[in-house]
Amino acid sequence: MRSADAATIFRTLLAIAVVYMIILKLNAALIIFLIALVMFLDAFDGFLAVNEESKGGISFITYLKAASGNAAEKKKVAQFKHSIAGHNPYGARFDVAGDRAVEYSFWIVFTYLHLLPLYVLLLVVLRHSFVDAFMGQRGTSSKMKTGFAQKVYSSNIGRGGINVVKFVTFAYLALVYVSNYHYPIVVGYMLTAVLLAYILIRGVAEIYDSTAK
Repeated sequence: MRSADAATIFRTLLAIAVVYMIILKLNAALIIFLIALVMFLDAFDGFLAVNEESKGGISFITYLKAASGNAAEKKKVAQFKHSIAGHNPYGARFDVAGDRAVEYSFWIVFTYLHLLPLYVLLLVVLRHSFVDAFMGQRGTSSKMKTGFAQKVYSSNIGRGGINVVKFVTFAYLALVYVSNYHYPIVVGYMLTAVLLAYILIRGVAEIYDSTAK
């Protein structure tokens, strides 16, 4: 098993464990730390995939610089990704499956705990179901070709921003529940609205790119 796939499995299991920690109202600081770790591992398993296939040719610092927009490092990482394309055709889809499992775990628990209305979960499920169906024929988001999709989805703001918003939203909702609503839930609603809008806009970009000739 590739180290990247092991990391995907670990973060998925960790997310499920965190969900139960939220339900049991365990230590809030620990829960927030573990949510941050889950989000970090989402980026780290991508590095592991590239690093392993490139025989250690890419350092984590190089990978981070490329993700932050450094042109030289971005080109270097892109060359390695191109050279290893097809070596593990299931790897990218396995990573997406892990992403969905982790995200659904949080949406489901917040719906189960009545922090969020059911329609929010339904919108997320519908969005991911249709987007994954369209993107399945093209591969992954890293292969987007249209300028619109690259700006909305593949840009640094698109990739980094969504993870930051997810972390803040999920961490805050968990804090609200664990603290017995000591913190205002309305802030959680606003964060959820921003995250949902972010997810839907990115979904439009993915579908647009997958149908573009």
